[in-house]
Amino acid sequence: MSFPKPFYRWRPHPWHGLSAGPEAPRIVHAYIEITTYDTVKYEVDKETGYLRVDRPQRFSSQPPALYGFIPRTYCGARIGAMSPKAERGDSDPLDICVLSERPITRAEVLLNARVIGGLRMVDDQEADDKIIAVLENDSFWSRIENFSQLPDVLIDRFRHYFLTYKSVPGQEAAKVELDGIYDAEEAQKVVLASMRDYGDEYGD
Repeated sequence: MSFPKPFYRWRPHPWHGLSAGPEAPRIVHAYIEITTYDTVKYEVDKETGYLRVDRPQRFSSQPPALYGFIPRTYCGARIGAMSPKAERGDSDPLDICVLSERPITRAEVLLNARVIGGLRMVDDQEADDKIIAVLENDSFWSRIENFSQLPDVLIDRFRHYFLTYKSVPGQEAAKVELDGIYDAEEAQKVVLASMRDYGDEYGD
């Protein structure tokens, strides 16, 4: 029996076995780890590629969009150099948040996302950018080209979530700061830099 190509006999690792997308950096593949309804933080296990429970969220904060990463990206020297307040990249795949009008209620899905901007986050002196995107072919968000076009209240939700989701009352504040937001052109440069960092770290 012959199989069509490409055919994966075994499940590919979502970070290393999938591509960043044929139209990257404008339209990318996003592997979703967390939905907007999750009160548990899930994270892909770097060894097996399966989704692992990282920690239950202690409080009511939930991500304002689908949350995951772009395959075959890596936050290394190039990403660190793009962030003036960071000393290095965080050595993880590049994070991405994806807006969708229709509810997507399950994680471990792969989707096409159109990049519209990003948040330049610094976490304990490491560059931890969050790319912001919209679901490709989503009719509600189809006219949004840049992050700055989003409603102010939604931009505020992104800011608030990423500045507070690691905070624990009574403990020293997490060393997370927002060093600005950027629109689609800069976000595409960040995606490209992370793809090149990946090539340096893991090869093509």
